[in-house]
Amino acid sequence: MVSLGLVSDPDFPSYVADSLAESLPRYLTERLEEAEWSIEVVRDPVAAGRSNGKEILDATERQRRLHGWDYAVGVTDLPLRRESRPVLADIGEEHEQVGVISLPALGGFQPHRRARQLLISVLGELTGASGRRDSGLYSQLTELLAPIRRERADSDSIAVRYRATKRRGRLRLLTGMVRSNTPWRLVLGMSGALAAALATSVFGLTSSTVWQIADMLGLWRRSVIVVLAVALMTTWLILTHKLWEHPRYTADREQRMLYNSSTVLTIVAGVGCLYVVLFAANLTGSLFLIDSELLSSSVGGSVGVGNYVGLALAATSMGVAAGALGSGLEDDATVRRAAYGYREAQRRASQQQAREEQEEQEAQTTQAAQASQEERAAQEEQQEQAEPEERSEGDSDTER
Repeated sequence: MVSLGLVSDPDFPSYVADSLAESLPRYLTERLEEAEWSIEVVRDPVAAGRSNGKEILDATERQRRLHGWDYAVGVTDLPLRRESRPVLADIGEEHEQVGVISLPALGGFQPHRRARQLLISVLGELTGASGRRDSGLYSQLTELLAPIRRERADSDSIAVRYRATKRRGRLRLLTGMVRSNTPWRLVLGMSGALAAALATSVFGLTSSTVWQIADMLGLWRRSVIVVLAVALMTTWLILTHKLWEHPRYTADREQRMLYNSSTVLTIVAGVGCLYVVLFAANLTGSLFLIDSELLSSSVGGSVGVGNYVGLALAATSMGVAAGALGSGLEDDATVRRAAYGYREAQRRASQQQAREEQEEQEAQTTQAAQASQEERAAQEEQQEQAEPEERSEGDSDTER
């Protein structure tokens, strides 16, 4: 029996690893011609404080030796890149029995299937079985949208590397980074924003003034209001909770753009999920609670489903705008946990801690400089007061 260990980062990578452990043995037996495979999943944040494939391979090798596995593969949501090209997988040169796969490079769609295909190819490299073409990783659609290239790595620690092309692979990498952040959990993780959005929506549904305003708005103005509400909450979350990546923490400009783009798309997707769910609740509530005759008497005309849709859109937009303000009651750590996966949240927390320590040092330096300046000013003042006294004493001696 061949033993395989999957060392996964917590959160999304661990779900993928569990799925692989469940479905992979049958595929491995078919494609790698091995009798039986034993797969164990270990959740360990191997990539939380690391930034490249070599460091992850070293950590994965330590886990392999600790558990006595024949092979080990790290499963991470760290976006690996080499010469501006997304890296899907690295196979060790120094450690010949370990590899690592990067989930974001697989894209945002069908991550479990693509991870299985990639892992079969990686194990084919580790075991010496040439089964990578049979894994399904190289399909016509993949070759058209985001081609995958296998190459010998120019490194002492990495033997083989699977990478995507620069331009098309970058788009897939970005969607994979957003998928790893699981944006639909964003608002559920912020109770203050959700409570403010719900309370304001209820107010909008019960206000006859809101009914009249919603009835007067045309289609294009309703669309603009929806976009503005989502943009307001997105901007508020990013700026208020310092989610924007700064050059001082990420010197690589392209990497910084990827992080910031994934943040914006994650927040937009999360707020969009909030809007859809809140709209469905408001539409159901308005149809159930507001009588058509009462609504007709308020807006001054016959009403139909379109009136209820307009009312639900107005109440939802108000709720999302209020949710932006309510999110200000959440602390930065809560928002990071809601907006990102475990590894990225840890990286952002480290940045926040470094920023706070730097600000504290700058404040201490400023205080020390001010204290020194005040001390010099006090000494100069004492000298100025002492000079007239010395002159008066000198004049007294002269008169004597």
